[in-house]
Amino acid sequence: MASQGDPTNSASSNERPLEKKIDPVTLPTFEEIRGQDIWNNCAVRSVVSGILGGGLGVFMGLFLGALDNPLMQEQMTARQQFVYTAKQMGGRSLSSAKAFAIMGVIFSGVECVVEKARAKHDTTNTMVAGCVTGGALSAKGGPQAACLGCAGFAAFSVLIEKFLDRTD
Repeated sequence: MASQGDPTNSASSNERPLEKKIDPVTLPTFEEIRGQDIWNNCAVRSVVSGILGGGLGVFMGLFLGALDNPLMQEQMTARQQFVYTAKQMGGRSLSSAKAFAIMGVIFSGVECVVEKARAKHDTTNTMVAGCVTGGALSAKGGPQAACLGCAGFAAFSVLIEKFLDRTD
């Protein structure tokens, strides 16, 4: 029989180990279901991607426009340099916003349509969307430019997809 000072008998018989509390499972509300259905719409995805792409383009244009130096910087006053930089930032922001918005709309829309048509989410959807986007953006340069744009953007899209989907 163990004595009271024995460490092996320190736990009393009426103590229970701590139990983890389990939260009950709740069904989604009607509003949550509608919210999820909205994001499954390809048009909504495309518009949101275009808006976010345009916003990214604005920031990229502001950053890259600020890095432009005038050719005759030594002969310009500080005010002239400021005005020149502001104009560069504005012009770059507008053109970058437009390019990124168009890129976002095309890529997101094509990827969504291909994904729904194939009923699969895999790298093939990304590759097709990248090819269509690259070809569409470089189509003004002729068929050779469109083919190179298609191949380049598809390869870049697949690389980004593989990079983002890797598991550690």
